[in-house]
Formats: sequence, C-alpha cells, structure tokens
Amino acid sequence: MIRIMIADDQRLLREGLQTILQSEEGLAIIGVCENGQEAWQQAKEQRPDVILMDIKMPVMDGIEAMRLIKRDVPDTIVLMLTTFAEDRFIVDAMAGGADGFLLKDMPSRQIVQTIREAMDGGVILPAAIASKLAARLSVLDRGRADSFDESKLGRQGFSFTERERKIMLLMIEGYSNRQISSTLFMSDGTVRNYISVIYNKLGTSDRKEAVAIMQGLLLEDAGS
Repeated sequence: MIRIMIADDQRLLREGLQTILQSEEGLAIIGVCENGQEAWQQAKEQRPDVILMDIKMPVMDGIEAMRLIKRDVPDTIVLMLTTFAEDRFIVDAMAGGADGFLLKDMPSRQIVQTIREAMDGGVILPAAIASKLAARLSVLDRGRADSFDESKLGRQGFSFTERERKIMLLMIEGYSNRQISSTLFMSDGTVRNYISVIYNKLGTSDRKEAVAIMQGLLLEDAGS
C-alpha cells in the first residue's frame, strides 16, 4: 500500500486529488494539509511514502517544507504540484531534493501512474518542465563553462574531465545522485562511479567535505 499525503492551499484541488487517489487500488490517503508548516509536521508524525506538495502556499511554501521533510524524513518521496513551469522554482525545488513534479492539469490516470513510477525510483519530470529545466541548465552550463580556477587546480594537483566537472557543478548546486543522473541522461550506477572517482581525486568520501573543496576550486566570481 502506498501511503500518500496531499499538501495544497486550494481546498477544491485537495479534495479532488483525494477523491481520485483513494479510489485507486494500492493507494491510501493518510493526510491532507493546507500549508507547508502542516505538511512538515504531519510528515514527521505520519511518515508517508509520497507527498504531493504545492509549491506556493501560505505560512510556509512548498519548497521550504520539502527541504525540511527531506532533512527529517529522507525516505519520503516529494512530488511538487504546479500549474506553471517557471525555471526559478524548478531549479530551487530540484536543488532542495524534490523527486519530481506534477502538473495540476494532468489527467488523473497520469497522476496515478506518476506516483507509482516515483515509488519505483524514477525522477518525474513532465515534458513542459523538463524543457524548462534543460534550458535553465544550458544557461548555467554556458555561464559556468570555465567556472573552475585552473591555477587552483594546478597548485593542488587536481585534474578533472569535462564530464566530471559537470557532475561537480551539479553537486555544488545541491543535486542528488538521482537528479544528476536524470539531468545528464546517465544511469544511477554511472553517476555513482563518476562521483567515486571525484571523491578519490579530492581525497575524501564525505559529500559535504567534497562540495566544500569543490567550492574552493571555483573562480571567485563563479562561486558568488
């Protein structure tokens, strides 16, 4: 049984999703919330498998709530609900640990299918959102193609391939391994292998320490 929580400040949408999902075999609604603060508190108490989280809510928005939930209940899958595909929210949500997005105007059968796919480990990006994310990452890539300070790399004896540098930049942005694999169209195992190589070159196996080292290797204006 997939245990689901719904967080949205629009009562009609909350009730509509609840009606759709609780009629499906293998799905159970264990809670509904109208703001991010409630979602965070209920997630800690109920520990749902999946949370459908609206991005824009009063008291606490969905992105902040999602970050707190990912910190306190890391195994919970959080799918962000949105009616728009603004790149600022997409990047913020992905960097915060979101497992995917659901467009509110999706057909009900697609919403159900998306939840099941998320439980199987997929990163859920509808086409409209994926194109926005790709455009945003393209801009980031062009703007940061030479983000690492070559003199710093040389002094410290570091040498990284172009693919390793792309993965490092995404790690600095806060992307999880799963999000990196989806963004760069690589398998989870391949990403893990690349990150293992990066760790070996940096001399650490701790992600926080590795990110701190990588941040120190950026050009001054790229790291700001």
